[in-house]
Amino acid sequence: MHIHILGICGTFMGSLAVLAKELGHRVTGSDANVYPPMSTQLEAQGIELMQGYEPAHLQPAPDLVVVGNALSRGNPAVEYVLNQGLPYVSGPQWLADHVLQGRWVLGVAGTHGKTTTTSMLAWVLEHAGMSPGFLIGGVPQNFGVSARLGGTPFFVVEADEYDSAFFDKRSKFVHYRPRTAILNNLEFDHADIFPDLAAIERQFHHLVRTVPGDGLIIHPQAEEALARVIGMGCWTPVQTTGAGGQWQARLLSEDGSRFEVYFDEALLGVVEWSLTGQHNVANALATMAAARHVGVVPEVAIAGLSSFKSVKRRMEKVAEVNGVTIYDDFAHHPTAIATTLDGLRKQIGDAPLIAVIEPRSNSMKLGAHRDGLPGSVTQADRVFWYAPANLGWDLAASVASSSVPTEVCDSLEAIIAGVKAHAVPGTQVVVMSNGGFGGLHGKLAKALEG
Repeated sequence: MHIHILGICGTFMGSLAVLAKELGHRVTGSDANVYPPMSTQLEAQGIELMQGYEPAHLQPAPDLVVVGNALSRGNPAVEYVLNQGLPYVSGPQWLADHVLQGRWVLGVAGTHGKTTTTSMLAWVLEHAGMSPGFLIGGVPQNFGVSARLGGTPFFVVEADEYDSAFFDKRSKFVHYRPRTAILNNLEFDHADIFPDLAAIERQFHHLVRTVPGDGLIIHPQAEEALARVIGMGCWTPVQTTGAGGQWQARLLSEDGSRFEVYFDEALLGVVEWSLTGQHNVANALATMAAARHVGVVPEVAIAGLSSFKSVKRRMEKVAEVNGVTIYDDFAHHPTAIATTLDGLRKQIGDAPLIAVIEPRSNSMKLGAHRDGLPGSVTQADRVFWYAPANLGWDLAASVASSSVPTEVCDSLEAIIAGVKAHAVPGTQVVVMSNGGFGGLHGKLAKALEG
């Protein structure tokens, strides 16, 4: 079958393309923005990519068009599909029908940490010899690919609350029907489709409704929004993590790189790994709970966590030039920015820390998180914010109250000049964006070589 994917370079749709290819289909796709890591992964898989959304890309007609949620009515390719009567489906629906049917699905949902936790869980199952399939909204370094069918009934999926398609406004995760569900955390996000936190809680409860009675739901004990979700009705056993929960961690190093794991107050072992931050410790607890549900014993899960290498673009060290280290990170919400910087600060001590942040997500572009930005960067020594001319709100005014020396720049060149002026040997530079950021990482590394 010839499947054409519209919006193929999105992390979800790109992963879908890999699975469709593995199932033996001919896969092509088009996107407005073709950039790594997804473009490189797709090209390596022999999947033909086309720039833009030309109706000509759909000639001769494919057998099926899978429509990404970034596309809406008025898009030339969408209009062509509808006018020609071509068969089309949303990505989550296709995944549910052709990959997840009849499998033990482990779904990872939440505002933050989905990609890392999904990668972590897939790796722990792999380490346990369970050869899981997976679909992850990023490229886990332990696997080098964002999706595969796997060799057993187990399938780990990043369960996103974003909508499915222009014709299906339900959250993606409603399609997945997990038997094991991790609810990592829940905050207001996706201001382009949700009016408030209550609307997102309602979608999370739709997910809870689909988990079978002999399944398991895992969530942090202290998350009030998730307590409200469970309070709407729950028909499945629940295990809790973190403060006051059944699964707990005790830090042996302040940066979270060594910690003990407890279940019902019994010590299960010690995780020593390359990751940092309290958020990753929380991700690890949820991973262990989910792995235990499918039969992975704690010692094996701990060994798997200890050899976990994280995900591309999650505090990924991309360059070290003249003593200056550059990291690429995906953080695009004040909470994620704060926890990422906190983890690095605890690792590097007093070393200079510069944050470079692009407010690029839909919620950021709408200014939904503007009040949380000044307080999110307190662990940095200096911050460069990127405010392109089309941002649509006054970023400089929003961050003016920051306690950290702050520069708001309208060009990559200004950011590079600013970082170069302040970076000395030993400086750690974290570049945060959920997009390609105009190749800033490489340009910055080159400038620092001079």
